Amino acid sequence: MENHLRKWRMILGGDQNDGTGYSLNDVDLQIDKTLEALYDTERTGGLGPSSPNVSRWLGDIRTYFPNTVVKVMQQDALKRLNLTSMLLEKEMLENVEPDVHLVATLMTLSRVIPSKTKDTARQVVRKVVDELMKKLSQPTQQAIMGSLNRSSRSRRPRHNEINWHITILKNLKHYQEEYKTIIPETRIGYGKRRNSLKDVVLCLDQSGSMGASVIYSGIFGAVMASLPAIQTRMVVFDTNVVDLTDELDDPVELLFGVQLGGGTDINRALTYCQQIIQRPADTVLVLITDLYEGGDATEMRKRAKALIEAGVQVIVLLALNDDGAPGYDHGNAEYMASLGIPVFACTPDKFPELMATALSKQDIAMWAAKEDLVTKK
Repeated sequence: MENHLRKWRMILGGDQNDGTGYSLNDVDLQIDKTLEALYDTERTGGLGPSSPNVSRWLGDIRTYFPNTVVKVMQQDALKRLNLTSMLLEKEMLENVEPDVHLVATLMTLSRVIPSKTKDTARQVVRKVVDELMKKLSQPTQQAIMGSLNRSSRSRRPRHNEINWHITILKNLKHYQEEYKTIIPETRIGYGKRRNSLKDVVLCLDQSGSMGASVIYSGIFGAVMASLPAIQTRMVVFDTNVVDLTDELDDPVELLFGVQLGGGTDINRALTYCQQIIQRPADTVLVLITDLYEGGDATEMRKRAKALIEAGVQVIVLLALNDDGAPGYDHGNAEYMASLGIPVFACTPDKFPELMATALSKQDIAMWAAKEDLVTKK
């Protein structure tokens, strides 16, 4: 009963009419103050953007709450109290809990972060990038290489090209009890491979709403760039187009090369991609955008159609994040779908399998439907 009253006292805030009559201990009072500073709209004067109490408050929430709650409270502080300016201060930035949304905010501020704070900002971004690389690298590599290996199998492999695991499975019926061995009547191999089996172009809308999508795309782009069987290009755009392929070996520098915000010219981006694609039939173009075109929508549609007719496998991701599909241009989405281009939002955990499915030229729309992703049919 006492614990129940404590929870309601913390929720209601202790006003005279909260009805609990419960008194908090010293620790709970400190927790209550940190919540009050953020969520009591009538008493937020002690947590203004210029207040030195912000740094202490950031330390307090890390003391009293788990990381998952801390990240939510930080985002709430940025939105509710307009504390974005606190990220321009080195001391403040050292106290925040790094996450994808914080990195997106830093990317938005990258042009105005003071020089004394930039090293700290890079450390924050590096921590998030390292965590994501550790989490996403292995499943991405396994899914993509497994897909490419299957697509390049040969049934007449040279000895050093034999895939012994698959070969043994295929020949279990030829097990010879007398000799305690398997006779490999059917040999499965990978055949002779080119330096690059497939080309991938990641084309990213860097408007402000696409922040988390750009971060995840940068991570996946760096992972794929490390695979010799794939040639990966990274292109970002607003009203201009920037090729960041040379930055794929350092995702942190790549992300700082992105300037979130501004307009959107998808047609210009597709025009550039069309120019750099050398092997249309072996290319997967992943266009990550909400499809709100600020340029020439008619020409954008023509460009998309030309890419499809040339044999390029085009996929439109309305978002690549954990938050679901944002608002998007339904008219352009319907047109893309009419060309046979899959249009849906994808979570990061599904992206490796998406790329494996695309690179093996399976039905992406069917895969998306099976995975219950947001799809435009």
